[in-house]
Amino acid sequence: MMKIAIIGASGNAGSAIYQEAVRRGHDVTGFARNVQRAQAVLGAQAKIEARDGFALRREELTQFDAVVDAISAPPAKAYLHVDLAAHLIHELRESTAPYMAFITGAGSLQHNGHAFVQDIAKAPNADQFISIPRSQAAELEFLRHVDNVRWTAISPSATFQHGPATEFVLGHDELLADAAGQSVLNSGTLAVALLNELEQPQNEMHRFTARNK
Repeated sequence: MMKIAIIGASGNAGSAIYQEAVRRGHDVTGFARNVQRAQAVLGAQAKIEARDGFALRREELTQFDAVVDAISAPPAKAYLHVDLAAHLIHELRESTAPYMAFITGAGSLQHNGHAFVQDIAKAPNADQFISIPRSQAAELEFLRHVDNVRWTAISPSATFQHGPATEFVLGHDELLADAAGQSVLNSGTLAVALLNELEQPQNEMHRFTARNK
C-alpha cells in the first residue's frame, strides 16, 4: 500500500485517479480548495483536505510515497500549471520521495513532425483556450530540466474525456491514434495507466502518453 496525495482531486483527471487509487487499496488523500465540492464528486467518505497546492511544504509532501499534480487551471490563469510545478519541485529538491506525477496536456506531443499545440491553435475559438496547452507544454519543458527530484508526467490523447477505464496503448512523445485516426483517452484509462506507473515506475524523469485501445 502506498500513501498517495492528489492535488486537484475534484477535477476530471484528479477524481478518476483518486478513485482508482482507492480501488487498489492505497491510502489516498485529496487536496482541494473546496472540500464540499470534492466530496460531492468523490463521496462523503473521501479523505479530502482543504489545501492549496502552493501552501504545501517539503515536510508535508515527503510524508507521501507519491504526489499527483492534477490541477486544471482556467485559461486566464493557465500559467498556474508552470507555477505549481515549479513550487513543488522547489520544495522537493534533492529528495528521493515522493514520486511526483504531473498531468500535462497533449499539446507537447509530436504530430506529423511538429508539436500538436500548433494544430490545436488552428481550432475554432482557439484564442479562448490555447493558453492552457501552451502552459502545459512549458510545464513539461521545465520538468525536463529537473534531475534531482523523482518525477513523471502523462500526456493524454487529443481528446481527453470523462469515462471508464478501457484497454489502452502506451507511448512516449508521439500523439497516439487508432487506425481510424481517433486519438481519445478516458479519464478512467488515464488513472489506470498512471497508477500502474506509480506502483511500478517505468518512466521516471520522462513523459509518457496513452490512448484508449
